[in-house]
Parts: sequence; structure tokens; C-alpha cells
Amino acid sequence: HGDRARTSKPSGDGPQAFGRVNRMAMTRSGETDEDDHLLARIAAGDRAALARLIDRHGRGLRIFAARYLGGNADAEDVVQDVFVAVWKHAHRFDPLRARATTWLYRIAANRCIDMRRRRNLRAFLGLEDVQESLADDRPDAEAHVSARAEISAVRQGLLLLPARQRMALLLRVVADFDVPSIAEVMGTSRGSVEQLLVRARRSLRGHIEKPQNDTMPTGGPHRDTGR
Repeated sequence: HGDRARTSKPSGDGPQAFGRVNRMAMTRSGETDEDDHLLARIAAGDRAALARLIDRHGRGLRIFAARYLGGNADAEDVVQDVFVAVWKHAHRFDPLRARATTWLYRIAANRCIDMRRRRNLRAFLGLEDVQESLADDRPDAEAHVSARAEISAVRQGLLLLPARQRMALLLRVVADFDVPSIAEVMGTSRGSVEQLLVRARRSLRGHIEKPQNDTMPTGGPHRDTGR
């Protein structure tokens, strides 16, 4: 009887846990509603709404683009292109078909791919040096040496990943997207995203655990065939 009493006793955490989940869902819903409202205002020509959308998502998009492309300058161009596209095409956004965040990051992902292709072509033609440091990669004299080395290893490891693995990993870590959202942004299946994330994590961990006296190969970010 004692066992039955213990197993049938309601958990005190149940309602609290449900309440936390419900509040988180309401917060996300409110943020989505605000983005949808801003895009509707932008479609009507409201520049203040565009400024608000930039405030909300500009930094995240910039970090995503900088880590994917390997440099701040190109990232700034990508973010500018994203919001120019938003200003011109906000009327095309359909909240019934996609979330505003996935719409924004899909534009950014496409711009990143275009930027990488243009940069690779210019490098192939010998028009510029594509070897760039990652965003904010200046050494901090006050930082601990081992911490700087680990950060450097992570950034180098990101650049060595195949492009699709790098994009999937950054969408997961920087944009905090789940697998279905990453699949939507990248235009691929959930199974493919899961494989990309597994390979990216394995490769990045292997790079970080290697002795850090190895230098990164020249030629900039890893070029892949879409794997």
C-alpha cells in the first residue's frame, strides 16, 4: 500500500513545469507576433518598423554571417543585403507558411552562399586574398592564454568544416534553431540536418582536441560539395 501511495502521489513539479513551458511558449509566441506585425508595417513602408526589426535580429544575423564567411566585412554586407531585401519584399512574407526568423535567416543563408561563391571565384582568378581571420579574432591581452587558444581553435575548426556542416551548426548554436527550422532555412530534410550536425560536432571536437601548433591550411574556409 505504501508503494502505491508513493507512486500515486502527484508530483509537486508537474504544474510548475507546465507553467514554465507555457510561459516560454507564450514568450516565443509574443516575439513571433511582434516580428509578423513589424513585417506587415514594413510592407506598408514603415521605416521605423524596419529599424526595430534590425534592432531585434541584426546582431544575430551578423554573428551568423561572420562565423560562416570568416570575416566581419562580408558579414556586414550580408546583413545589409538581408534588410534591403526585407524592405523590398516584406509583402511576400506569409506568416502562415513560415516564421519571421526562419524567413530572415533563409535570406541570410542564401546571401552567405552567394557571397562565398563570389569570393571563391575571385580567389580562383587571383583577384584577392581570401584568407581572413574570423570576426573579433583580435587577441585580448587580459584574457587567459589557454582560453584564447581554445577560442582560436574553435574558430579555425569552424572554417575547416564543409560549408553545409558549418551553416547547420551555426544555425543551431547562434540562431538557436531546432532541427526542423534548420531544415527549413537550408531547404533540406530533417534527417540530412541531423547528419550534418553530427559530422560537424565530431569534426569540430576532433580539431579542438588536436595539438594547437598545427596551422590552418591556406585558402580560407573549407570548400565542399554540399555534404
